[in-house]
Amino acid sequence: MCLVGSLFSFIVFLSCIIAVCGQGTRIGFYSTTCPDAETIVRTTVTSHFGSDPKIAPGLLRMHFHDCFVQGCDGSVLISGPNTERTAGANLNLRGFEVIDDAKTQLEAACPGVVSCADILTLAARDSIALTKGQSWQVPTGRRDGRVSLATNVNNLPSPSDSVVVQQRKFAAFRLNTRDLVALVGGHTIGTAACGFFMNRIFNTTGNRADPTMDQTFVPDLQRLCPLNGDASTRVDLDFGSGNTFDTSFFNNLSRGRGILQSDHLLWTNPTTRTIVQEFLASKDSFNAQFARSMVRMSNIGVKTGANGEIRRVCSAVN
Repeated sequence: MCLVGSLFSFIVFLSCIIAVCGQGTRIGFYSTTCPDAETIVRTTVTSHFGSDPKIAPGLLRMHFHDCFVQGCDGSVLISGPNTERTAGANLNLRGFEVIDDAKTQLEAACPGVVSCADILTLAARDSIALTKGQSWQVPTGRRDGRVSLATNVNNLPSPSDSVVVQQRKFAAFRLNTRDLVALVGGHTIGTAACGFFMNRIFNTTGNRADPTMDQTFVPDLQRLCPLNGDASTRVDLDFGSGNTFDTSFFNNLSRGRGILQSDHLLWTNPTTRTIVQEFLASKDSFNAQFARSMVRMSNIGVKTGANGEIRRVCSAVN
């Protein structure tokens, strides 16, 4: 009996891994209720990307910020006073118009069926594919949250976080160190405002940079982000390959060209450095892990079944 029970538990465990156990999401959730849902989202993202390629990292970042605050429930999309969108960390988020556009089309095709949380999750996946990354199947079935408070935006990873702090923040959502390195690898198409790294390229005297950086790279950053310049100017985090989802970001880390302090530390920390080296050596390894980690992240705190709602408009609760 004990052996049979253990075998049954193992089978259930395997099933949970395959089906994203306990979350209620599944691949093909809209296959009968809105069979064109993923096509509509993909076509919408592609159209906006054609006009502005920087919409891709914008959507990826927005998805990340949504999931790390109250779970992946589309709460970051709600507008209004004191909502998540008004928090300091979210003021520069972009891509809301893409989600709204997709929602309008989906409501016309399948009223009240596809959640804003799922639209954002699918749009993030499609953004990777459009920047020459690997696509993957996205489990869907999330429902939209009804609460969005700026005060809840208090535990997002920071550009100044040590590796230990980054690990702790990811572990809070059952994401491990491989997930951490892979998801930070999304910075291969990311950007950052000059204000987040000025302290690394200028010290208090105004002319000496962080000695752990590649000193031949510093003048390039100083030209893009001059002292007393506009701190909101954005710079590619993967210098030289900012529009393509590839392993160049990890190569830059290995050369002392990690722009954010938190990114740079992934190379200097022995544990994360091993993973960076693995991804640098194999694009396939990075792509596969990134897809796995995105699926894991996209199932943080999802609302399914009777929880949440399907918003009619993504920027407001019903």
